[in-house]
Formats: sequence, C-alpha cells, structure tokens
Amino acid sequence: MTSTLLLRAARRTLIAGTAALLVGTVAAPSFVTPTFAADGPASVADLAQGVLGAVVNISTSQTVKGTEGPGAVPMPQLPEGSPFQDFFDDFFKNRGGGKDNSAQKVQSLGSGFVIDAEQGIVVTNNHVIADADDIEVNFSDGVTLKATLVGTDTKTDVAVLKVDPKGHKLTAVKFGDSTKMRVGDWVMAVGNPFGLGGTVTVGIVSARNRDINSGPYDDFIQTDAAINRGNSGGPLFNSVGEVIGINTAIISPSGGSIGIGFSIPSQLASGVVDQLRQFGETRRGWLGVRIQPVTDDIAESLGMATAKGALVAGVIKGGPVDNGTIQAGDVIIKFDGKDIHEMRDLPRVVAESPVGKAVDVLIVRKGVEQTVKVTLGRLEDGEKLASGENGNTEQDKGKQAPAVSTASVLGMTVGELNDETRKKFSIAADVSGVVITDVAKDSAAAERGIQPGEVITEIAQESVATPKDVMDRIGALKEQGRKNALLMLASKTGELRFVTIRMD
Repeated sequence: MTSTLLLRAARRTLIAGTAALLVGTVAAPSFVTPTFAADGPASVADLAQGVLGAVVNISTSQTVKGTEGPGAVPMPQLPEGSPFQDFFDDFFKNRGGGKDNSAQKVQSLGSGFVIDAEQGIVVTNNHVIADADDIEVNFSDGVTLKATLVGTDTKTDVAVLKVDPKGHKLTAVKFGDSTKMRVGDWVMAVGNPFGLGGTVTVGIVSARNRDINSGPYDDFIQTDAAINRGNSGGPLFNSVGEVIGINTAIISPSGGSIGIGFSIPSQLASGVVDQLRQFGETRRGWLGVRIQPVTDDIAESLGMATAKGALVAGVIKGGPVDNGTIQAGDVIIKFDGKDIHEMRDLPRVVAESPVGKAVDVLIVRKGVEQTVKVTLGRLEDGEKLASGENGNTEQDKGKQAPAVSTASVLGMTVGELNDETRKKFSIAADVSGVVITDVAKDSAAAERGIQPGEVITEIAQESVATPKDVMDRIGALKEQGRKNALLMLASKTGELRFVTIRMD
C-alpha cells in the first residue's frame, strides 16, 4: 500500500537563476457576490477578479554553504598521511582557482496576500520564508517589492511581512469569520502552485476542526479546492471575497493535489496576525496546567456520565493557578464560556485569550461541578518556567508516611517511600506517596505501562501515604461497585499522570 504523505502546501525549491512565472495585469477589484444555481455557483469570475490583485507570489533566497547545498557531496574522512589527501583536497576544496565554490543560492516560491494596502502588510506561512536571506513580493501587475519580516509564529505557521508600496497602489482583502463556514460551503483558493502565478481553484469545505498533528493548535479547515506545491500561504476565500483560511498543507502520495488540502482558519490566524503586527511576537494566554485526555475509564472512575473535557494531570509551580484554584485531578469542561469537548480544545481556547484576563473555568472536582475564576498568565513566559521545573503539583508534600509493611494489589507490590526506597529508585525528595516496588507480568497494572519506581500519590482523587491506604481505597472502590481505579502516579522526578486499572 502506498504510504500517504502530509506535505506543507508547499514551497517550490529552485536553483538560482530559475525564473518565477507571474500573472499579467488584472482588472480593477470589484467585490461582487456570485449568483448561485441549484448545483453550485453559476460563476466565480467576479469574485476572482475582485481578489486576484491582493494575492501575491513570495520569492525567497537563501545562501547555503559547504555540504549543506542541494546535491553537495561531503569530503570523505581520510586517515592522516593518506596518499589521496592532495587529490581530494583539490577536488573538494580547490576547484575554481582555490576558492570554495560549494556555496549555492537556493530560491523558493510560495504565496501570500495583502491585508493592509496602506501599510503594505502581507500574510503568508512561516515555512515559506523560514531561514530566508532575502524576501521579495511579486504582485499580479508585475511589480516586485522587497519585503521585511514583521514577525513569525511557528506554532500556527503564520508569518507577517511588510513592503513599502512607493506609490504603487495595493489591493487588500480582509479576514472573514471562519466559524460561520459549514461543511459543503463553496470556497475559492488562490495562489501560485508550481510557480504559476494567480491560479484560481474552487471547491467546498470538506470538513472542519481537523487535527493533522502539525502543532499544538491544530484546527484546520479541510477543502477539496485544488492546493498544490507553491500554494502555501495563499488565501482561502468564502463566497463574498473574505479570507477564511490560509492554505498550508496537503495530504498526497505524489506531492500533487488529490483533493485533501488544509487551511488555517481565520479565527485562529487573524488573532496571531494582529499580535505579530502589534508586538512582533505572539502573546498567548497561559493557564499553567498539564493535561491529558479523559477516557471512558477515567470518566467512569471520576463518576462522570460521559468522557469529555481535559483532565488536569499537574499544576506548574509559579503558574497562574499555583494557588490551589485548579488542582491535579480536576476535569476542565468549560473555559470562559466555551465548551471543552476534548483535551485538544483547551490549549487553543486558552491561547486565544488575552494575557491578564480573568476568566471563569467550569471544572469537575470529585464528581461535583464548580466554577472557579483564574487570571491568565503569558504562555511565552510559562514555557520558560515549565522547562525549569519538574512538573510537581500542589499535592500535600508535607506528609511523612509511617513505617509499614509492603502490600500486593492489582498486580503491584507497593511499599513505604522512605530514604532506602528513594535511593533505590532515585526518587526526588519532594515526591510523596506510596512507591511501587514491583509489577507482575501480564497484570492489569503492566497493561497500563506502570513501572517499578513510580509513586502512587492519589487513588480516586484521595491522597495515599501508606500501603494500607492503598488497600483501603481499593477495597472501598470495589464496595461501591466501581470497575476501575483511577491512580495518580508520580515519576521519579515528580511529573504526574493519571491511569485507570481494572479491578475485576
């Protein structure tokens, strides 16, 4: 079976000297709503005429030196004193009168669109201009302008450029509301596939909210409008000429369009563009929690009727909720009025919220819904903080477990967490709970990937400090008719995760 490839919709890489194909002059913009027949739009000519002038071809160049250039062959490593040393030195280094000619200039082509004609603001994909030494914007009337980089965001693959019109009148388009797009709505993609400037393709919204595992905020619009290499950074329009997506990736076994393309929704992109224009960087909201999915087993263990929301697996020290407002084991089901259906919804909604905003968060804590208010921090600051701490949360770390014997439960042998076991398993001093000293092969615990040296800190959202506590909690859950036990485990360094173990 031929493997399916996910491609960024694609810069086209060329050796210096290859010309970019540009489209000729187009008529003056005229935004006209197309008429529709029973089987689709009667014509999109007026719509295309109105937006073509705002879509640009972006050409970048980058000097690649040494063996990094395309097709460059690295010099072989020879033993010291080899009789072939002079030969290889001459072949690899001294060609062209002793000059190193291995440096090559690589050019790439992509697409973009103007959103501010007076300021000369152009939007494209980050991967179109990444690592470029020189960026040029080619307009549909043949004018080429040098561009400077305003800002980029690798998480959403968005970049903002600026050109100086110098008396050249630009045509601009505006962002529309991607949340209003429905599956089946007509859309138009405009870009420069394979360097062919000003190419128009039409299709429909095939799906929404696609996660293609390209970043933390995946929420792509899927379309069957033809998107190919070189379309990256180009706009996806609705039927009235508003940009509701930025074309960025395709799925294809051959590199060409097979009718599965993806666009960054304007709801996400427009906020990023505004921040890049204002600050030159992104300033996203940050909650300061680690999360994991709510599975059916976890939902049952927490007494939830359905599996939904994001399970808080840890709270980052020094973060916005490091005051007990939100705790490990809480399930966030609504944030600032927006439903959190699954785990991946939360990072996107939080990131789109302003730094410093006070928001209401609806959580499920020990089976009971409650609303807490939190003030968001800044994600970019939080990433630095999170990288410097070990993931411990606000658990009761002051408890000292009394000396007790070991116990066997659910395929695990558990024991006291004391100086001896800490040293044996290299467990950090600030981790507390009951240490797992052995896991039986083929047991329910082994199926869940539980390893000796992990520490049970909670069972069913109640802390445990001794092997007896573990036995008592498991016994109580069985008496309640529970089929699964929800365990909060700490790694040797204190990073938390939740697992469920069958008790039958």
